[in-house]
This record gives sequence, structure tokens and C-alpha cells, in this order.
Amino acid sequence: MAIQIPRGTQDILPGTVEKWQYIEAKAKEICELYNYKEIRTPIFESTELFLRGVGDTTDVVQKEMYTFEDRGGRSLTLRPEGTASVARSYVNNKMFGSPTQPTKLYYIGQMFRYERPQAGRFRQFVQFGIEALGSNDPSIDAEVIALAVELYKSLGLNNLKVVINSLGDKESRQAHRDALINHFQPRINEFCGDCQGRLEKNPLRILDCKKDRDHELMATAPSILDYLNEESKVYFDKVVAYLSTLGIQYEIDPNLVRGLDYYYHTAFEIMSTSEGFGAITTLCGGGRYNGLVQEIGGPETPGIGFALSIERLISAMEAENVKFPFEDSIDCYVVALGDKAKETAVKLLFDLRKAGIVAEKDYQDKKMKAQFKAADRLQAKYTIVFGDDELEKGVVSIKEMETGEQQEVAFEDAVAFITAKKSGER
Repeated sequence: MAIQIPRGTQDILPGTVEKWQYIEAKAKEICELYNYKEIRTPIFESTELFLRGVGDTTDVVQKEMYTFEDRGGRSLTLRPEGTASVARSYVNNKMFGSPTQPTKLYYIGQMFRYERPQAGRFRQFVQFGIEALGSNDPSIDAEVIALAVELYKSLGLNNLKVVINSLGDKESRQAHRDALINHFQPRINEFCGDCQGRLEKNPLRILDCKKDRDHELMATAPSILDYLNEESKVYFDKVVAYLSTLGIQYEIDPNLVRGLDYYYHTAFEIMSTSEGFGAITTLCGGGRYNGLVQEIGGPETPGIGFALSIERLISAMEAENVKFPFEDSIDCYVVALGDKAKETAVKLLFDLRKAGIVAEKDYQDKKMKAQFKAADRLQAKYTIVFGDDELEKGVVSIKEMETGEQQEVAFEDAVAFITAKKSGER
């Protein structure tokens, strides 16, 4: 029996991987415009990083992490998200000491979560994210949201909704926390075990529960917006004012939460409103965190960022029937007949490729008709055809596959001829 791929993973094959490459290139292009630099961190980290950086009350830590002991007895975890690793690198490499602040970083990498696989969700998935560390300016909150929106729009998505909320500062969060405990405590036994455990540790997480989201107490839960102090209100007003200045439409949702203790002020999500996209509409989530770097051993440093799944992005593009702008074709196919011609084709193919021409030839000793069929399957724009007799004369036949037009060219001019044709197509 053939060994099967692990559940919740996927093979990204030629013909599909080009979509990923296009999206990744577009993300890098947008980040360059916004002056975010790429960072690459290890796929596995110390488990303690995620216990402290993600939070031990989260589903990610409690249920979804791939954790193992190495041969030295150290507990390691395949990274379930990117922010904690970026913050750890920021501390380890003393990026806070750079005179250029904030430190603006982006990453594209594989993440791992043991959760139930479903449409657009995998146990191994690719996440793109950005982090801006070292600034309390509300304009960078707007910049982070704008970057995400710009990426989606540059990829052809139009059916988007930006949802934003404020979690307030530490004082505001504490007042809201107390109100939530008082609200839920009398009937907490009606909630799931996870929510019962969260009541004292992190009651904000109750609002994010999928099992109890229809409970009547959810609809009447105290809103964080009613507990914002003056400083937090001013901060939030500035963020949304900047969004309006940038022409970004948004909705304020007081039930939008980021459940980790170090999240403060801005929280946001970007959703797809396309029909047929699925019940889970969130494409991207992010927020401001003002205690994460300190939690993992660095100086007190404000930060904000977001992360999105490439898989869900592709699903959203497919739901909107976005066409990817690339061709699955080659420039030239070399058809060679005869022993000497086949030997010569190896060098000709090499020269074509050195000249920047995407070229291919037969490797299975096929007849001429079969070689032309192979050229058709590869959607070759041109074929170079020659045999031993043509080599004697120093010529080749070059055929334009779309029109069928064919002409004889000196062998030594074949590469230059195809190069000129390709330049003329641009």
C-alpha cells in the first residue's frame, strides 16, 4: 500500500504552485513599498516561547500545538504562528538598539496547528504577516491595516470588509475584565468547560468562543467601548480618522477581540463578503500588542501586526473568479532527429536557456510526431526542427506554433532569431 500524505497537509503541484509564487511576489512588492524587511525564523522554537508569547489560555496552546522532546530532553514546538518568533528574534538580535525605529518586518512561512481540517484550513499552512515594533503612533496602526487592504486589492479582491475595535489600555482592559466576570459568573456553569476555565484567567476569550457564541449572555455582554478611558478613546479616534483619510471603509465591532493578555488598543479583521466563500469569512487578523516583547525578556516595546493564510487568500480569489496573470507555456521546443542532431540539441538547448529563453527537448527518444505533440502539450510558442541532414547544411527549421508559419534559419542564428521573436512579443 502506498504511503499517504498526512491528514491536514497538501502537495502543491506544478500548475498550482505558480499561484503561490505570484501571491508571495506581490506581498514582497507591497512590503518593499511600505519599507518592511523580510525576516526568516526557525520552523521550531522552544515551547516556552509560545506558552509565554501566545498565552496558555488560548486554544492554540491548549489544543493545537505540535510539541515534542528532542534527544536532549528539551521541549520544542513547531511554530503555530509568526509573531512570537519575530518578537523573540527582535530580542535576541537586539533590534531595539537600532537607531531606525520602528523596526518593520515581514515573514512568509509554514505554520503548524493540530486542528480539524476543513475548506481552506490545514494543519500545515503558509502564513504571511508583518510586525511593526517600537512605535506608539496611531498612524502606524492605520498603515498596517492599509498594507493588508492594499495587498488584497492588488490581487484583485474587491469584496472586502474591514472590522475594527479598541481593546483600550491596561486600565480600560482591567475595568472591562471585571465587568465581564460579573456578567458571566452567575451562569458560567451553562458555558463549555473552556469558558469556565477562562472566566478568571482571561474572560475576554469567552467572547471569542465558537461553542457558546449563541448563548443569550453573549449578546448582552459588556462592550469594551463603554470602558475606554479618555486616553484610549483619543487613540482609537485617531486610528479610525487616519483610516478615513486613507479612504479605507471600516465597521466598528465591539465584540471583536484579540484574546491574549498583551493585546491593547487596536484590533482588526479583514473579511471576504463573496458569496460561496464559506461560513468562516475572516481572511486576516491583527492588532496592537504592548507587552509581548517584555514578556519574552526584552525591553518594554509597543508593536502591531497582522497575519493571513495564503490558502484562504487563494480561496477568496477563486470565489471572486480572479484570474492569475501567468501562462503555463514555454518559449521554444527543440525537435531533433538522428544521433548527431540529438547530441547537438543538448548544446543548443543550453545556449537557448543562457539567452533567457524557456526551452525544452525530448528525453525519451520519441519520433518526430510525438515530439511535436509534446511541444503542443507544453504550449511551446516556437519549435526548432533539425536532423542530421540539416546539420550538414548548417540550417534549422523554425516554426511558429500558433500560425504554422515556418522558415529556414542558419543554425548559428537560431538563438538570436528566437530571442528577437520573444522581444517582439513584449
